[in-house]
Amino acid sequence: MAYFAITDACDANEAFLESGDIRILPPIFQIYGKRRAFSGRIVTVKVFEDNILVREFVASKGHGRVLVIDGGGSMKCALIGGKLSQSARNNGWAGVVVYGCVRDVDDINGCDIGVRALAAHPKKPKKNGNGERHNRIYIAGAEIHDGEWLYADTDGIIVSKTELSL
Repeated sequence: MAYFAITDACDANEAFLESGDIRILPPIFQIYGKRRAFSGRIVTVKVFEDNILVREFVASKGHGRVLVIDGGGSMKCALIGGKLSQSARNNGWAGVVVYGCVRDVDDINGCDIGVRALAAHPKKPKKNGNGERHNRIYIAGAEIHDGEWLYADTDGIIVSKTELSL
């Protein structure tokens, strides 16, 4: 997928921003990983302080998609770390967005993948397997559907109902 700047995408698609077909995620995410810009079709997972479903997704073929994790904004543990980031990269995921925390930041930053998260936290999550896959999620008030498109760069993150081109 060709890269273009998020600012250019917003400028060229003002009508879609107004209609809600393109949504800008709140500027609350920290940038991790070597890939500063990434994009792809969204796969959603909703978990809370438990990463078994996340582990299952990153162990599967990503096909250039972006895993969007609704971790409820929890700041009590990390949902991914260096090993899961490397697994996602090895399996062809373009990126991971975590509405929650990550850990092993130095390992993630050494990995050629795009990762966005609220913060770093040293504690590992539970391993109960609770959560939901491929459902509508909300991240800081922004609605996100499985199968939509996500675009991220150093200026922010946007979600679109359709694939964008400039």
